[in-house]
Amino acid sequence: MKKFGRFLLLFLIFLAGGTAVFFFLFAAQKVKRKEAAEITQLKINKANTLQLAAKAKNVILLIGDGMGLAQVSAGMAINNNQLQLERCTTVGLSKTTAANRYITDSASAATAMSSGKKTNNGAIAVTPDQVATETILEMAEKQGMSTGLIATSKITHATPAAFIAHEKNRESYEAIAADFLETEVDVVIGGGMKNFAQREDERNLIDELKKLGYEIFESMESLLQSDSKKLYALCAEEDMPTMIEGRGDFLGNAIQTAIARLSQNEKGFFLMAESSQIDWGGHDNNADYVITEMLDFDQSIGQVLDFAAQDSQTLVIITADHETGGLSITDYDQELKEFDLKFSTFGHTPIMIPVYAYGPGSEAFTGIYENTEIFFKMVQALGLNTKQANSD
Repeated sequence: MKKFGRFLLLFLIFLAGGTAVFFFLFAAQKVKRKEAAEITQLKINKANTLQLAAKAKNVILLIGDGMGLAQVSAGMAINNNQLQLERCTTVGLSKTTAANRYITDSASAATAMSSGKKTNNGAIAVTPDQVATETILEMAEKQGMSTGLIATSKITHATPAAFIAHEKNRESYEAIAADFLETEVDVVIGGGMKNFAQREDERNLIDELKKLGYEIFESMESLLQSDSKKLYALCAEEDMPTMIEGRGDFLGNAIQTAIARLSQNEKGFFLMAESSQIDWGGHDNNADYVITEMLDFDQSIGQVLDFAAQDSQTLVIITADHETGGLSITDYDQELKEFDLKFSTFGHTPIMIPVYAYGPGSEAFTGIYENTEIFFKMVQALGLNTKQANSD
């Protein structure tokens, strides 16, 4: 009887252990199946995301230099609490640090957006060890797309330069101007005639551009009377006037002119337009300067969004390179439309900046990400060299 009891006990222990092993193996297999299903779903989701993102024919990148959330809020408050950029369906935030500094400058930030590479402050579309980085404008040209650059500064200034030139020093304006001729950019509108026509090396880039088939304009008035598809409009010797000085609807007219020319290409287009002087108002700690430039930028944003809504094939991205001035709003009288604005610095700040998007591929711009991701998201949306973009 004792032997039978011991046998029964051993049998029950064996049975319990076997059952435990069985359930363990069953559970492990279930986990594996679940993990495999999740991996498969992730692959499907990624494929769907790529398919959704890679469907824009055109990209228009609008950069408000120095535009942080306080600048946006100030413009909104004085404009009956509304701005055109509110029409955007997607909002994200980008981190702006440079390769060598926590606080970026325009050259480094624009290089990050134009090429997907972090670089040192002052560098124009080159890596920290001065290797040229291919920009989205250059990639678009290789795909047969039309391209354009617009700025309310000189066109050789840091932000537009980082999309087309490759120089270690952002102040090498004549070298940057010469780099423009190494590309097949279709439409260039801004200031900076001096860097092309009155150079220290006595090289006349205007004559060279004419030989390359470009029509040259020295004012928006003359440009608006032309239907040229390949053009440079250099409307000031250096920078364009401020809005307070009477620049008028230069930016809006420039953008509409560029879109009219570039959209004739069946392969699509890439256009970068910069409202350059929001930044300069911040550097001056001049609230009126900041707000008038911000409102001008927003009016131009509305024109672009109107086009994109009608076109339905254009991805619009609206962002900044960095915030300038450390602006804060401490009070606002709605009846008198008077602000109490305070600046904390005459320089840039490292706070995250907003990214607004509208149109096909806009869903990719949600979240918080490095400014380099703006490049990859644009590349993906256009289907440009996605193998390279995904491998970096």
